[in-house]
Amino acid sequence: MGRISSRLGPIKPSPTLTVTQKAQELRAKGVDVISFSAGEPDFATPPHVVAACKKALDDGMTRYTPVAGIPALRKAVAEESARTRNVPCAPSNVVVTAGAKNALYSFFQAVLDPGDEVIVPAPYWVSYPDQILLAGGKPVIVETRSADGWVLTPAALKAAATARTKAVVINTPSNPTGAIYKDKAAAAITECALGLGMWIVSDEIYRDLVYDGLRHVSPLSLAGEAGRERVFVADGVSKSFAMTGWRIGWGIGPTDVMKAIDTIQGQSVSNATTMAQVAAAAALTGPRGFLEEWKDQYVERRDLMVRCLRAMPGMACEVPRGAFYVLADASGVIARMGKDADDIALANLLLDKARIAVVPGSAFGASGHIRFSYATSREAIEKGLARMAELLATI
Repeated sequence: MGRISSRLGPIKPSPTLTVTQKAQELRAKGVDVISFSAGEPDFATPPHVVAACKKALDDGMTRYTPVAGIPALRKAVAEESARTRNVPCAPSNVVVTAGAKNALYSFFQAVLDPGDEVIVPAPYWVSYPDQILLAGGKPVIVETRSADGWVLTPAALKAAATARTKAVVINTPSNPTGAIYKDKAAAAITECALGLGMWIVSDEIYRDLVYDGLRHVSPLSLAGEAGRERVFVADGVSKSFAMTGWRIGWGIGPTDVMKAIDTIQGQSVSNATTMAQVAAAAALTGPRGFLEEWKDQYVERRDLMVRCLRAMPGMACEVPRGAFYVLADASGVIARMGKDADDIALANLLLDKARIAVVPGSAFGASGHIRFSYATSREAIEKGLARMAELLATI
């Protein structure tokens, strides 16, 4: 009898967290490493949010909360969702979780039975397939194309659907591509998925980070009253408010599923951190002028990164319209490295020789690509990509 459960056999540690940890270890040794790996804003959490947390501590708010979250935060989430998605939302449709990742994990645990299939468009966020596997489901990976804007088409969804298909995952804006489902694409995939009788799992953690005059469109806004019974939204404060370490997210969905997630949470994490919930409520109800300033900086950084990458022979990339990532096609560089080379070897080379940390595209189902985060300073982008260009010139 094995010491470790067989469920963990196909599960791998998060590649993004692994790369970030390796970069941090090198920095601790005094190595000048520039990281383009973490999906984490480099801005400080807004002061009024920090102040709300401090006040909560001073007021003694250090005890358990209801499993689904403090009433003030659930109310704030419901009002925010109703306003931004233009559909009714009550606190009973909300469960607060330890980050949006936890909301997704709990949803899959709540709705999947062994053998249920979930369609996952690739490139995908690294945790989707493993979370599905841990819930006993089967991830069905469907490749998308840069030529289609990295979005899942109705034709591809229909081709992948079977009698066992329970859900499809939609991530807009996307990690790792930065792609968004524009109005027509969002409407088409929503109609198709609901017409096939499947759940739509909509990861909207980057919904505020959309650029170039475009807008985020949620499947929840398009589903209609009946269709909303099969839409689950994962969201949170990590990206929009630079609160990654606070670990506050939430799920929005039908009340029966929210009750199931409440049960799962009650038998696992109990509740998200009390004072962090207070801070998240302050974030949702407080001023947001800083966000436009952040977005302006993200656009400047994005454009700089795209220019630098495109200037390197063997590298190609599209201009991402949301989030803060560039997924670059590195196949031209990899071809020069030798027959056994791949994106993992290139990522290791960049860390070992150029001292820049990136994530290989194979972690996202995008072999031959490299993901760069531009949630860092212009100086870091210029310095790091100059190192990269110098290294690639020797290959």
